[in-house]
Amino acid sequence: MPTLPWTTLTQPPPGARAFVTASRPEVRPPRDVPRFLRGSLAARRQVRSAPGGLGAALVAEPLRRTFRTPSARADGDARYACARTEPRRSVMTSLRPVMRESILPFREAPAGDRADARRRLAGERRARQAASGPAGPGGTAPGGDGPAAA
Repeated sequence: MPTLPWTTLTQPPPGARAFVTASRPEVRPPRDVPRFLRGSLAARRQVRSAPGGLGAALVAEPLRRTFRTPSARADGDARYACARTEPRRSVMTSLRPVMRESILPFREAPAGDRADARRRLAGERRARQAASGPAGPGGTAPGGDGPAAA
């Protein structure tokens, strides 16, 4: 399951704004990758059916233990309500101990501009790399190997 491509959930009206999130969680121990994938699929089902959803994707790189989850919601209230709703809330809480530091930028953007999530994630990664100094083992600074694919 390497990628679940961007799925448009609701077509926003012309000129609408969206609350775009582009997370990049990374699982520390390899043995927890299958549990993360199962949890991600359950959370994705909930994210897709929650009110205010405009679109979502999941890009999984299980061998690198890295996952990207760009999504767009109609507004900030819909984003926070979705994050607090089950099963996503319990899944993310239970996985927190096995996760490395994750990037979770979110911004308001034009509703039709999915690429904003990729740009924001890439900008967050560059800022973190600059703040943390040289790249760590394997040439990747903490928090990033590239922008989310939406």
